[in-house]
Amino acid sequence: MTTIIGILALVVVALVGWAIAVMKDKGFQYTNNEEEQAVLDKNHQQLEQNGYEELDINDVIRTIATTGYSAV
Repeated sequence: MTTIIGILALVVVALVGWAIAVMKDKGFQYTNNEEEQAVLDKNHQQLEQNGYEELDINDVIRTIATTGYSAV
């Protein structure tokens, strides 16, 4: 009986923590200030100059070697 109460208490605490996290996520939206945005823009420009291209999951799957041992 003590084990069941302990597991139930753990589930209740987890659900309460999850609910608090969801409410915080919906209530507080983070936005970059001007200084942070300037740094992000500068970094993005430098990456573009160096030939960086962001890949989506389909591009990654197409370009990785997934043939097992023969990929080595």
